[in-house]
Amino acid sequence: MLFMVNNFLKTNEFTRSELEELIETAEGFKHGEISKKFLEGKSIALVFFNPSLRTRASMQVGIYELGGNAVILEPGGTSWTLEHRENAVMDSDKTEHLKEFVGVLERYVSAIGVRTFANLQDWDLERTDPVLAAFAKYASKPVINLESAMHHPCQAMADMMTIREKLGSSKKKVLLTWAFHPKPLPMAVPNSFALAAAQFGHDLRIAHPKGFELDEDLMSEIEDQTKENGGSLEIVNDVDEAFENVEVVYAKSWGSKNFYGEAEKDLQFRAQFRKDWIVDEAKMARSKDAIFMHCLPVRRNVIVTDGVIDSANSVVLDEAENRLHVQKAIMAKIIK
Repeated sequence: MLFMVNNFLKTNEFTRSELEELIETAEGFKHGEISKKFLEGKSIALVFFNPSLRTRASMQVGIYELGGNAVILEPGGTSWTLEHRENAVMDSDKTEHLKEFVGVLERYVSAIGVRTFANLQDWDLERTDPVLAAFAKYASKPVINLESAMHHPCQAMADMMTIREKLGSSKKKVLLTWAFHPKPLPMAVPNSFALAAAQFGHDLRIAHPKGFELDEDLMSEIEDQTKENGGSLEIVNDVDEAFENVEVVYAKSWGSKNFYGEAEKDLQFRAQFRKDWIVDEAKMARSKDAIFMHCLPVRRNVIVTDGVIDSANSVVLDEAENRLHVQKAIMAKIIK
């Protein structure tokens, strides 16, 4: 299948059949059924505004295994500080505009991967994914989202692959549960997991304390995707009820958009949920022998107990491995 979208920014820019094909291709890479060097003679830029283990290692290894060359750039570290705003007066700490940065890079490379987190300062701005959107605007070569303010589609696709690998291709009862974390975190992972689960037709339950609702437009899109793909959507605020009869438990913390830019208020508000909103053995026992998932890194005995993450039902390392195979599939499909 020829993909009509050149960029890979979020999963709902692709049809379910295209996403299914990506997973099938990833499985082919994983099991040695596909070995073609799709990137032979090509270089791929990887731009990291933020730290990374799984994303950086899996992309570098994947590019190498596809026969290509990875060019690693860290704005403000191994490359100049970058300004992404239109019409900016650059008399402050930014050295180069993204327009020239991208214009130069794409003379050298066949695609650009970008990792740029939310700053958790301005909700109305960050929900528009301004840095990623600027890359997509200025680039004529494919842009791959390696986690942005609002989405982490490579992780979500690895998650969907892992669920299929462990439990089969039929719809599952999937729980995305908020968990306590000592600081507010971005929403990209829960956003993308929930969206992808809806696109794959799963029965999705999202659990969080009141005050930690996800973006309204995203939730509207998730509702549309569940209807279109034969799934369902349920929101619960009771942490024990959330685990009843589910087959997949995906734990992730995120910050409250009610306190965006006010970290101290978020910390004060979330403190009340520390004791109850942890994935432990008692909660997992309420499930239908569910697998446990997390994108990593994870804070042990804060988000999840040792007993759960070290159990036979924990698939966190499989998820991490599947990042490699999914990203190879993505690059093979969109880089012409």
